[in-house]
Amino acid sequence: MTDVLRRGRGSLAFSFLVQGVAFALLVTRIPAIQDRYGVSDALLPVFLAAVPILAGVGSVTTERLVKRVRPSRLLRWSQPVVLLALLGVGAGERVVELGIALAAFGLAVGVLDASMNMLGVSLQRSYGRSIMLSFHAAYSLGGIVGASLAWVGAHWHLALWVSYLPVVLLLLPAVLAGSRWYVDDRGGSAGEVEKPAGEGQVLVFKWLLPLCLVMTVAYIGDSTVSNWSAKYLQDVLGSSEQMATVPYNVYMVTTLLGRTIGDLGVRRFGAVAVVRGGALVAAGGFAVVAAAPGAWVGMLGFTLLGLGLCVLVPQTFAAAGRLFPGASDAAVARLNIFNYVGFLIGSPLVGALGDLWSYRGAMLVPMVLVLVTLVYARSFAAQPDRYGGGHERPRTADVGRGSNGL
Repeated sequence: MTDVLRRGRGSLAFSFLVQGVAFALLVTRIPAIQDRYGVSDALLPVFLAAVPILAGVGSVTTERLVKRVRPSRLLRWSQPVVLLALLGVGAGERVVELGIALAAFGLAVGVLDASMNMLGVSLQRSYGRSIMLSFHAAYSLGGIVGASLAWVGAHWHLALWVSYLPVVLLLLPAVLAGSRWYVDDRGGSAGEVEKPAGEGQVLVFKWLLPLCLVMTVAYIGDSTVSNWSAKYLQDVLGSSEQMATVPYNVYMVTTLLGRTIGDLGVRRFGAVAVVRGGALVAAGGFAVVAAAPGAWVGMLGFTLLGLGLCVLVPQTFAAAGRLFPGASDAAVARLNIFNYVGFLIGSPLVGALGDLWSYRGAMLVPMVLVLVTLVYARSFAAQPDRYGGGHERPRTADVGRGSNGL
């Protein structure tokens, strides 16, 4: 394994971490953002929905851009835009300024998410073993750091721009410096990197559909936890307001733990077994939450959800790369759109079912949906090499030449 690949892996993991920090700083300060700009409760969902919709547009745009521009370059310049847009959200004064900042944030996040996962898939191919979960573990760690920084800002009643400015000043030059070590399939900082078999492979969308469904289901589950765990614990299970803030933190910590050790599980048991296990654990978590007699049992359910759901998204991206080795960038960009589809569906779905039926009953719906993953688990198996008659082979040779070249 060359130093270039190791540096590429480290710099990409840092980008995942930074994105986790930025996203957490935005979503955990939504009440403060609403107060700063005087956004009504009726208008707030429009702003919140606009971000994932525009992120989907950014992901579609990335699919077209990577035909001419390296994913490493797209990542290099989209991440600073995300950080500056976050600062813009905190520094503006009028609603129109908030709209512009959130629009820039959403579009850049779509490019960023797609290009990060493209590089993750290509690096995993170069390593010849599962490393994709480690990148998403870095994202989870960033989310914990960002949420903690947001708590500090809220606790000390700091203005949003005061909370955001030091973070941006620290992270912006760091990601620009780290971007010189990104590695992708097109030379990048690694010189002439061997290209995957079947270069120019056509993306057949119907083959990708099972993975798109799993991605959607995973984010329906994730958005259910992020948007409804506190309300569920307090209103349904009768916890205190302070205790109601704990489940999401527990969920993030167990997500980090599961992703940290998840690659070892994939190497030992295979992606299919890990995905099936994750789906069963996540479904069990939703069942425990729905049936919980009190807050402590409910928190156990959210703990199981973190351990189960955490493996699905990284393995879905990795499976897309295996399914289309000659068109992995396009496959990842297309698949990434369903990240935002699940996010848009999950929270309104649970809220509507909770109002019409009950919140306990609403938790059974994502439980059933996540079990659908079991039907499509075979899509995560190592794919036969349609261009060489074998299975995916490690690609580590000759990647150490060159220096920057991005």
